[in-house]
Amino acid sequence: MSSGNDCQPQAFTKPALGEKEATELVDRVFGLKVSWIRLLPSYDDQNFHVRVSKNKGVAEGADEYVLKITNSKDSQEPDLIEAQTQAMMLLSTEGFPSATPYFTKDGNIMSLESGDTGPGNKKYMVRLLTYLPGTPVAKIATNTQIFYEIGKLAASLDKALSEKFYHPSVKSLHRGQFIWNLANVPLLDQYIYALGQNKYREVVEQVIEQFKEKVIPKLSSFRACINHGDLNDHNILVVSSSASLENPQYRVSGILDFGDMSYGYYVFEVAIAIMYMMIESPDPLSVGGHVLAGFESVLPLTEEERGALFLLVSGRFSQSLVIAAHTALQYPENKEYLMITAKTGWKHLMKMFEVGQEAVEKTWFETAKAYRNHAPA
Repeated sequence: MSSGNDCQPQAFTKPALGEKEATELVDRVFGLKVSWIRLLPSYDDQNFHVRVSKNKGVAEGADEYVLKITNSKDSQEPDLIEAQTQAMMLLSTEGFPSATPYFTKDGNIMSLESGDTGPGNKKYMVRLLTYLPGTPVAKIATNTQIFYEIGKLAASLDKALSEKFYHPSVKSLHRGQFIWNLANVPLLDQYIYALGQNKYREVVEQVIEQFKEKVIPKLSSFRACINHGDLNDHNILVVSSSASLENPQYRVSGILDFGDMSYGYYVFEVAIAIMYMMIESPDPLSVGGHVLAGFESVLPLTEEERGALFLLVSGRFSQSLVIAAHTALQYPENKEYLMITAKTGWKHLMKMFEVGQEAVEKTWFETAKAYRNHAPA
């Protein structure tokens, strides 16, 4: 849910291809005939769900894909897109439900194409990724079982990337001033004007100051890793794994959108997952304990990492809410999509600060401790 390698959110041109142009692109670049195509919602890239006709005599292979057309700014960073795609391929071989690319007619994983839309001759990086089945977590009635599974996924995914991803393009994940990296919460200072003057701004200013004082000095003591960086409720797909209507069980069937990958710390990933799982929950303050328990079943946090969790979750809320407000001022036509998180996000952030760090942490840590005594199968 981001753009660019610097601290300017959404400094890009979003692709605006029509279905006819996208269909022709799939044929010309990938040599596949589209039988059905539909535009998918997206933040700053353009995505199409496509079905293709099977080639004669070819029994193997998928027939559903996502055509991903990257915005013009990120398209100028082929190493970064290469790293994201190679990471997806690695994770797929490691058993994670990650999309993999269909190679171009030239045998490449992506192709730089002219968009011929809008002013200037914009170039867009194009990929064709396998379509993953499932329902976004945002569209199910979440429960403690799926929160635990997502926490477990967050730890397992970062661990696999950090221990097994050695592709030369990995160096591009050192993204410095990248606005969505949790280490960069202090960069929100320059966008906070978008909130106006109100009680929300006061809380965000408090988060930023506490973050500078209590989190930044401790970063060197956290365990470093590669973060997916955006395990939100729209980027995780699930399918039902039980027939029970009263107590449905789910398994993760798809991990989407690796555009926010960067070097960070393990504790960042669990904080990001907690924040996004809180968004649609009727009992948001309890969510963190279940996600944390799943994460710690793979990778227990240190005391210093645990001590930063409240401010890291608050920091991610602040990033999401401030950047959405700033971007909505720039792109008012996209305001409804941009403000999805804001609908409940402000309420949850304000509630966290009203209840206070000590009480929220007590709830999270006691829940996680209960799992250690009765771990799910």
